[in-house]
Amino acid sequence: MLGDNILKLRKKHGFSQEELSEKVGVTRQTISNWELNETQPNPEQLKLLSKALNVSVDELINNEIKSSIENKVSKLEKYTKLIIRLIIFLIIILAISFTANFIYQRTHHNNDTKKVELNCSLNDENFLVDMRSDNYYKCINCTKEIEELIENKYFESRDLDNSVKNIEFYVKEHNGSCKVKRSTIK
Repeated sequence: MLGDNILKLRKKHGFSQEELSEKVGVTRQTISNWELNETQPNPEQLKLLSKALNVSVDELINNEIKSSIENKVSKLEKYTKLIIRLIIFLIIILAISFTANFIYQRTHHNNDTKKVELNCSLNDENFLVDMRSDNYYKCINCTKEIEELIENKYFESRDLDNSVKNIEFYVKEHNGSCKVKRSTIK
């Protein structure tokens, strides 16, 4: 507040209330009232105060605002640094996670696509099932029943080997046969 600024600046310059009152042309009690924020100087008195205390009127009046702004900027800088640290921490965690996942995928999964072709014969009809580990499948000359079996069994597990076993089992169970051809697509 203005009174606090007057008090601080008066003490900084080593003036007593009496000495400052003589420089400004007011009573010692008036200086005391200003410092206690009971009254405030008029514009002419502010000019004289600023001259006696060797500061601008703006500094005298806005010292509190300046201090408040400086405090807010300081807090903002602290929060900004904290947020930046958190963002950097999250980026590091994400980078480690992606790297670990990439390494895991490289070491535990073969990136080559496995392909299986089943040439099957059932009830004097031939059909071809082309399936891949990348979830591709195609059924050529398949009956609706075989098509549904592939969709239900293959797409349920997404496991190529289990899908082949399920189709072979179904065909054998219905007195048919399948020839399996496995390959890898690079």
